[in-house]
Amino acid sequence: MAVLESKVPVGPIAEKWTTHKNTINLVNPANKRNIDVIVVGTGLAGSSAAATLGELGYNVKTFCYNDSPRRAHSIAAQGGINAAKNYQGDGDSNYRLFYDTVKGGDYRSREANVYRLAEVSSNIIDQCVAQGVPFAREYGGLLDNRSFGGVLVSRTFYAAGQTGQQLLLGAYSALNRQINRGKVVPFNRHEMLDLVVVDGKARGIIARNLVTGEIERHGAHAVVIASGGYGNVFFLSTNAMGSNVMAAWRTHRRGAYFANPCFTQIHPTCIPVSGEHQSKLTLMSESLRNDGRIWVPKKKEDAEAVRAGKLKGVNIPEEDRDYYLERRYPAFGNLVPRDVASRAAKERCDEGYGVNKTGQAVYLDFSAAFLRYGKVEALTSGNKDASEEEMIKLGKEVIRKKYGNLFDMYQNIADDNPYEVPMKIFPAVHYTMGGLWVDYNLQTTVPGCFAAGEANFSDHGANRLGASALMQGLADGYFVLPYTIGDYLADEIRTGEISTDTREFEEAEKSTRERIEKLMSGSGTHSVDYYHKKLGLIMWNKCGMSRNAEDLQKAMDEIAELRADFWKNVRVPGSADTKNQELEKAGRVADFLELGELFAKDALTRNESCGGHFREEYQTPEGEALRDDENFAFVSAWEYNENPRDARLHKEQLEFENIEVKTRSYK
Repeated sequence: MAVLESKVPVGPIAEKWTTHKNTINLVNPANKRNIDVIVVGTGLAGSSAAATLGELGYNVKTFCYNDSPRRAHSIAAQGGINAAKNYQGDGDSNYRLFYDTVKGGDYRSREANVYRLAEVSSNIIDQCVAQGVPFAREYGGLLDNRSFGGVLVSRTFYAAGQTGQQLLLGAYSALNRQINRGKVVPFNRHEMLDLVVVDGKARGIIARNLVTGEIERHGAHAVVIASGGYGNVFFLSTNAMGSNVMAAWRTHRRGAYFANPCFTQIHPTCIPVSGEHQSKLTLMSESLRNDGRIWVPKKKEDAEAVRAGKLKGVNIPEEDRDYYLERRYPAFGNLVPRDVASRAAKERCDEGYGVNKTGQAVYLDFSAAFLRYGKVEALTSGNKDASEEEMIKLGKEVIRKKYGNLFDMYQNIADDNPYEVPMKIFPAVHYTMGGLWVDYNLQTTVPGCFAAGEANFSDHGANRLGASALMQGLADGYFVLPYTIGDYLADEIRTGEISTDTREFEEAEKSTRERIEKLMSGSGTHSVDYYHKKLGLIMWNKCGMSRNAEDLQKAMDEIAELRADFWKNVRVPGSADTKNQELEKAGRVADFLELGELFAKDALTRNESCGGHFREEYQTPEGEALRDDENFAFVSAWEYNENPRDARLHKEQLEFENIEVKTRSYK
């Protein structure tokens, strides 16, 4: 078992990043013109990184499987982006954002990386405003903020309920500028199938043109993986259906360690599963918990009547409602972190208080907010004698301005009007804190291969706080990677152009073609979705919101058996030398079937509960997560093995010098 070196600079934590930038190697502008960089993935992290690297003078190639970077899953982020600007004057600071993030991640993240994230967060807002991102503003014209879970300040900047989309359009405009300048060459509708390693360094990728089926070689002096997370290993998640782990996993197969795969986030506010034929789930932004109150009936007979369709939630009296988050966590109430809120919802539903036909839903109710906002609106407009009905009407208009697109989306999907009846929500897989292991420079264990955004593990520990995914993606892309990649590339100025006519590229292409041929040669018993759904059920039932040793061992065995059956019996129609979406899915599911087993192994070897990893054997008498800091205060970084249960564990010990490690409490 090896110990990993994170290359964190020495010195006070508030000075580490500045000192590091002042001492790392740089690349002369004239030399940058001779250096090529490949960026795989063009969401927020990838687009911002590619645009910035192009602006610096590097020659960049971008790869995405969509027809445009604008379709990246980053657009689905709704609620906002965190930054420690303290516009509200409520006590926020870089340190407090750092502290909240480490605590929210249940003390399983690297201190130095998290402080750097907090330090550059304010720059992100300035950058995006300069790009024209239409952040919400207060009456006086200043940028507005709202609160997200796990914090006691308002630091979340937002653009209605479509913050991710607006931020991505800003990054896309910056990327387009570089495309028009010829510094970035986009390869849309292309999928990375392998990383090419030459003499121990990442030197390019093998990609498939998804329109023609052609297999292509692309060389570069460095490769950046910014392809997002792996939540679709559960089949049903809030991720776009095309979101996958292929680029990261193929990098893992070539020597990059995969860190903390079992650290997966279950988001508490999603539209519940409606039936067996559903293909994805829909997120309802965490921002709704600013004003919505989560509850279930106090009486089981009321819950049973609701499930039977004999009673509606709106007709249950206030005294018969259990606002269980406010009851259990009075200090944070409905704005507890996502892992805490999700487990609390599961506990209530497991006890028989669920409120939809399946019993797997709780209420998110805005009636109190309608009245609260309406009263303020009435008073400020001079109507001091407004009736309750008038105040509710005014309050609904305030809510409509803040969350209107989210309410419309809910009504379109659930066929319920959330202005009149409470929303029904339930936890669902949303984000993955695990990913490729990276050092302080965001470099993986393969020299020359970097990972940014959700594709790496670096900032969120065992649980990500809301509105921090956008922050990390843009921090990595705009303000971290463009500095740190230069430290590596400074030694490449004499390398010359990377040739793709080498033995390593030939072997990588050959193995890629053989893998495709193997996928196409299955006997044809079952579809790709058949296996993906079966894998998803195993993952959700045995590796989901709560886990135990017996189920995790069963999951490993069942996934191994399913993977063997997949390679024998999957049916992939059509041919490989043309557009073939079933072949695309087959390659992605094949990787999920390996990742799923490693996920279960990682969860089985971590004998503690922390953040989104909840082992039933390790909990407090109150049902909260019980960490084991003496034995598990480390990052699990797994070395690839074609049989995932035999993967080798490497550890990066986590040191906490600036924060007191203690049991999380939101009460």
